Amino acid sequence: MSFLTWIIVGLIAGVLASLVMGGTGYGLIGDIIIGIVGAFVGGWLFSRLGVSSPFGGLPGVIFTAFIGAVVLLFLLRLLRRATIR
Repeated sequence: MSFLTWIIVGLIAGVLASLVMGGTGYGLIGDIIIGIVGAFVGGWLFSRLGVSSPFGGLPGVIFTAFIGAVVLLFLLRLLRRATIR
């Protein structure tokens, strides 16, 4: 995948994950970073569970990145809540 494709996938996955998790997002750069890191988390998680994306091609990559970004945001919120107390 090209650099531009990674940016677009990261942006879409990051924005969708932020919306699903009930936040307003982390800005353009933050959402892209969350989406790209989420793609790695989602890929690792799917391989550990032995499952694959129900979609093929670019929609499958976006779906995997979205799931990974949701998991990443969930973990970040748990860590933030634990450090505030």
